[in-house]
Amino acid sequence: MIAGKVKRVVVGMSGGVDSTVSAILLKNRGFEVVGAFMKNWDGVDETGVCTSDKDCEVAERVATRLGIQFYTVNLVKEYWNEVFEELLEDYKQGLTPNPDILCNSRVKFDHFYSHAVNTIGCDAIATGHYARNSYGQDLEFANTSGPARLLKSVDRTKDQTFFLSQMPQEALRKTMFPVGELPKTVVKQIATQAGFPEIALKKESMGICFVGKKSAPGKRGFQEFISEYIPEQPGNFVDIDTGDVIGQHGGVHLWTLGQSAKLNVNQNKYVVVAKNIETNEIKVADDSKHPALYAENFFTSSPHWIARAPEQLGNISSDRSMEAEFRFQNMSPLTQCVMSFNMASTSNWESMDQNSLIVSTAEPLRAITPGQFAAFYQGDECLGSARIVRPGPSLYTLNIKNCRTNILKEVERRKIEGKYVT
Repeated sequence: MIAGKVKRVVVGMSGGVDSTVSAILLKNRGFEVVGAFMKNWDGVDETGVCTSDKDCEVAERVATRLGIQFYTVNLVKEYWNEVFEELLEDYKQGLTPNPDILCNSRVKFDHFYSHAVNTIGCDAIATGHYARNSYGQDLEFANTSGPARLLKSVDRTKDQTFFLSQMPQEALRKTMFPVGELPKTVVKQIATQAGFPEIALKKESMGICFVGKKSAPGKRGFQEFISEYIPEQPGNFVDIDTGDVIGQHGGVHLWTLGQSAKLNVNQNKYVVVAKNIETNEIKVADDSKHPALYAENFFTSSPHWIARAPEQLGNISSDRSMEAEFRFQNMSPLTQCVMSFNMASTSNWESMDQNSLIVSTAEPLRAITPGQFAAFYQGDECLGSARIVRPGPSLYTLNIKNCRTNILKEVERRKIEGKYVT
């Protein structure tokens, strides 16, 4: 007996174990299951390695063995126009974007969702994401009065709500996450027991499919890939403590905060601590825990709330602020924070700017990166996310505990001793 009104479900199938098991579980529960592969990247026209076509063939074979209909949904144009072109523009501006979050919000849970509902025809869609829906595993608690809420998966080590943190409410109300209630080990067992051991043993896809992995001779890494679309713009690596030019780079778009600068000067290993798009300079430091990398707050663009905007942010009794947890990298530990709307100045007063958040962290955070998304949580619920515009002043800038003063004294001492070559 199928709970609620959901009978026909389109499963986004990628050829991987999670979407395969999602289809198996739904079919076993009595739903009419349809498989659909979402093609986002046309590897034929690019020089990079992309497994899209092979993945589609695997997904189709799985669907055939399960005895379900199968469709290929071509969204290459939509992905290019709404994700990839913006990604390139962000890199040109020195930002570090997250295409996975944008792909989910703009392509998978917009165009793919609409195609599944309106063209293929279904009551709901399902994906292999590790997440849960407050409407229930089979959407049995769906109602028209209250919004659907995005919840963390049972397997916390595989939770993917970070990547779904910009998900539209309309799509969430009709989306199932069949593996969200299961540990990954059990998911693999189900695939094996159902006759798909090769799927269970398949290596998980990591990173951006169109880039490929720099893991073998002839394969490209990110810098090689992005250089095909953005021309090099050489500039200087500058030591933040000495002001010395210690090397050259091919463009600020090739580097992100906290990344190793691959310089070896004075037997020191340098990391990127700041980027200046106007001067085309990249500031580096010879310490991976340099205070220039740490800040205690950051500012965002307009937040996306999955269910609704938290009432505390507009409530005087709560000081128009709210305690929550957040992360801006998928597997990073959640960090305690207090968020509030930023203030907008006018000619004679200040008012709340609901298109921007200021987020204060419980402890200094390393490499808060403009362009990334900060996803916010309360308990099991992912509230939504907002894009980081800029970090607040670093511990180095603020000279917390005289850190900058002490570092500069050490620099002077080393110069006197002849340990720095300028």
